[in-house]
Amino acid sequence: MEITKALKAIADETRFKIVKLLLQHNYCVRALSRKLGISESAISQHIKVLKEADLLVGIRKGYFMHYHVNRDTLEKLAIKIKELAATKREDCDAGKVKSYCHNQDREKGCAREHGNCKDRKS
Repeated sequence: MEITKALKAIADETRFKIVKLLLQHNYCVRALSRKLGISESAISQHIKVLKEADLLVGIRKGYFMHYHVNRDTLEKLAIKIKELAATKREDCDAGKVKSYCHNQDREKGCAREHGNCKDRKS
């Protein structure tokens, strides 16, 4: 799973709505079109993006393709987001980042923007 591809796919409001609907029930393109009030061709394009991100799976039932959410991918995405949220912020060490953070021109700006700098001059 490419996390950025999955995030981009569900970042669109319509695709997010499609995922929410498909978490509750399997639908075909026509049913999704009616539920969301947009054209079947628009739904198909959204489904294509979601499938490419491995967020949807299609199952043929007779003439129609019914879609459901790939919950494994969704759960992996949730884990990645939780890991991101748990990232600890480290104090800025001026000795290590002097070249891009603590030049004389930027020292005051850094102290204002990064309140956790060890070398901050108050």
